[in-house]
Amino acid sequence: MSRNDDLLDIQQLLARYAVTITQGDIDGLVGVFTPDGTYSAFGDSYSLDVFPELVAAAPKGLFMTGTPVLDLDGDNATGTQTLCFVEHSTHDMRIGYYSDTYVRTADGWRIKTRKMTFIRRSGDHDSGIPHAFERPGV
Repeated sequence: MSRNDDLLDIQQLLARYAVTITQGDIDGLVGVFTPDGTYSAFGDSYSLDVFPELVAAAPKGLFMTGTPVLDLDGDNATGTQTLCFVEHSTHDMRIGYYSDTYVRTADGWRIKTRKMTFIRRSGDHDSGIPHAFERPGV
């Protein structure tokens, strides 16, 4: 594969992330990660087994992502992608960016780690309020 093919494949992977989470397609969303993939926000990292609960507890709306800046290194890559989330009922926005690692697998490129950083009205950049997500029954 060429470098351009890899860049395009990762861009499509990230587009799939934004579309599946916007549409509430949890299986499609989990499918963009490696089986041991993690998502970090709110002062914690979450494995894929709790991802359905994490997404269910989150506000619903539109995930608008920018073209990522990617750094390829063989079968591994890192990247940063901007995000503007618009909540569906109020149209309130949250902005920030994802910091990612990617791995080429037998099924193509997948996200290994995704870390959310929020940009606050004050201009501060942070990972969110700790424990904003609480698992039912815990």
